Amino acid sequence: MYAVIKTGGKQYRVTDGDKLKVEKLLAEIDSVLVIDQVLAVGSGDDIKVGAPLLAGASVTAKILGHGRLEKVSIFKMRRRKHYQKHQGHRQAYTEIQITGISG
Repeated sequence: MYAVIKTGGKQYRVTDGDKLKVEKLLAEIDSVLVIDQVLAVGSGDDIKVGAPLLAGASVTAKILGHGRLEKVSIFKMRRRKHYQKHQGHRQAYTEIQITGISG
């Protein structure tokens, strides 16, 4: 059984036991998270699709930890104008593990 969920402005196809790095969530480590923004649930040829969300469906997940991804370097330059700008960014994430799919 799999589900398509929406969190942090992105969509993920998840199955039971998957580990994901999603946008940072405000939750404690080892707490249980219920994601109710489920777009589709399917198993084999049987697929239920919401418009846009599937009513009554939810996905439970366990918070494994928080962290920051690798640095993304940004370099801007205008040739012949003496303009250079160096910048970097590290995006914060939350690692979750899917523990159950209902719906």
